[in-house]
Amino acid sequence: MKTPEKIYLKDYTPPAFFVDQADLTFEIKEDLTQVNSRLKIRKNQSITDKSTPLVLDMDEFEIISVIAGGMVLLPHEYTAHDGLFKIANTPDAFELEITNILRPHENTSLEGLYQSGTILCTQCEAQGFRKITPFPDRPDVMARYSCTIIADKTKYPVLLSNGNLVDYKELDNNRHFVRWEDPFKKPSYLFALVAGDIDHIEDTFTTRSGRIVDLKIFSERENIDKCYHAMTSLKQAMEWDENRFGLEYDLDLYQIVAINDFNAGAMENKGLNIFNSKYVLADPLTATDEDFMNIQGVIGHEYFHNWTGNRVTLKNWFQLSLKEGLTVFRDQEFSSDLNSRAVKRISNVKNLRGQQFPEDAGPMTHPVMPDSYIKMDNFYTMTVYEKGSELVRMIHQLIGEQNFKQGIDLYFEKFDGMAVTIEDFIGVMEKASTRDLEQFKLWYFQSGTPIVTMIRSYNPEIQQLEITFQQKTLPDRNQEIKKPLHIPIKFEILNAEGKNITPVNKKLLELRKEKESFVFKNIPEKSVPSIFRQFSAPVKIQTDLTDEELSFLMANDTDEFSRWDAAQNLFVKELKLIINAIQSRKNLSVSKGLVAAFKKALTDPTRDRACLAKTLSLPMETEIKNHFDLVDVNAINTARLFLKQTIAGQMKDQFLNIIDLCSKSDPLSISHGAMADRSLKNLCLSYL
Repeated sequence: MKTPEKIYLKDYTPPAFFVDQADLTFEIKEDLTQVNSRLKIRKNQSITDKSTPLVLDMDEFEIISVIAGGMVLLPHEYTAHDGLFKIANTPDAFELEITNILRPHENTSLEGLYQSGTILCTQCEAQGFRKITPFPDRPDVMARYSCTIIADKTKYPVLLSNGNLVDYKELDNNRHFVRWEDPFKKPSYLFALVAGDIDHIEDTFTTRSGRIVDLKIFSERENIDKCYHAMTSLKQAMEWDENRFGLEYDLDLYQIVAINDFNAGAMENKGLNIFNSKYVLADPLTATDEDFMNIQGVIGHEYFHNWTGNRVTLKNWFQLSLKEGLTVFRDQEFSSDLNSRAVKRISNVKNLRGQQFPEDAGPMTHPVMPDSYIKMDNFYTMTVYEKGSELVRMIHQLIGEQNFKQGIDLYFEKFDGMAVTIEDFIGVMEKASTRDLEQFKLWYFQSGTPIVTMIRSYNPEIQQLEITFQQKTLPDRNQEIKKPLHIPIKFEILNAEGKNITPVNKKLLELRKEKESFVFKNIPEKSVPSIFRQFSAPVKIQTDLTDEELSFLMANDTDEFSRWDAAQNLFVKELKLIINAIQSRKNLSVSKGLVAAFKKALTDPTRDRACLAKTLSLPMETEIKNHFDLVDVNAINTARLFLKQTIAGQMKDQFLNIIDLCSKSDPLSISHGAMADRSLKNLCLSYL
């Protein structure tokens, strides 16, 4: 077995050869597929000379013939082993034609071209295209592709690839062929092919410039009636991207294929997204509200990649978060704009704290932009996706919505059709906003979750409040010494009546040093600060807020995320007390203040019911354990159950009233109001 080698960012070099055009032909037969690739290749003159060999990536498959510059090469004139195809001497520009044999039904790697059930499909990200044909399989080699597919009409009536359908013919022996052309340059990982007996639904979308785009969603026949919510979500995503970012779809056809056994979840191949069917199918009689929301988000995510990932792609795989973090931010904003922004933000933060924070604290911790990898597939992580999106969100907060949109415009104006880096993205944001984000870049290079501590000092004689923030990131295997990060703190001060009294110029504090103090004058006594509103940075927060002040924020904070966060902090504090009592074999009790705050929130008619359901949900055991160095599983489970039962016992009448009130909405409606009613009703039922 070959020992895997570590790949380092510092060793990156530009490609020695470019591919301008890739014309592929797939002839699908009973037990094999013959692939013919015709590549228009040219040397990168800035780094090559006459002696530079052509080296392509390839997997283990049989090569039938090689033609270079119109000349048939004999086996000794090229080499093909150890994952590389080589030709020693080539001209500066030439055409290379290779014919090779694949056996998709034997391909168990689930990369390249393989058989999924009775359907042939591809998965080329990150490095699967080399399993199809020899090619410089790296994201900074971008080519225009055509794809011709020849197959049996009965077994493979549907033949799909990227781009626009330009030709179709029926052939002898019950066979047919199609030809697809993609007019836009793309890296090899975005190539896609699907062949099989599948059905589809179709619709159209009219872009803001008046172009009509055909929309098709394919799936196995038994699933086709469950694809309509996905179609609605696709049209919503297309309209949202035009309205929010001015980005219009660029092809005449957009296709989605949903396959029961597709292994990769969802893949944004240019113009031909391939999904596992669970991310597309929704039956109104059986799907949950969460199913509908997830489908909307994932359909949007893969569509938004058309620009952030496809039109502008990655210089190398170390830049993965450039497309994934940015696109997660975009799909989160899409879901927030169409539904409840607060509910979406709370869900994202729960996901971040429950999964990414532990990843940051464990043996697999790594920066958002790692400096090395052994196998690229290992870096499709919560850190790259979810933490990466939080970094984009922080840039958005630091420079503002208008500057961010101008930065996005500049990003596509400058880099459309190119492979770029995270630093290129940050550079256009600096230019659009005239902000210095040099220190901010540390977020991408430094691993770990910062811990931010808030300590207050109040002088009642002059009504002056001083707040000191201190940041610390624990050392790990990536860096022994952690530098201070540039941390945005969205901030407000609420007086005793719950009124915002924050100075206008201090609603966004910027922590740049290890320790910084901020002074606020004319602040009445008993005023309470609300920090990291909307979770303005992915940090662990430690404060000197009392239980009474947390209860006050839970009831009065104008930021719904902060209300939820205050409630979660109260729950955790209470659970810690109960767990300690269990371990000390003492009598268990729940504080009256917590129950009173819970009751006040539950019976507040002005609250958004979806947010309220989130706010009053107890932390899961997996979240509670993150607050302990030594995890006592039984004590955590017992404490959570005791707290839940105690609240239920004292709030039974209120829960029954809410259930009755929220049961009046249409059970089949997926409007925000109906879903909010169901979520609050289900919360009450879960307590009872």
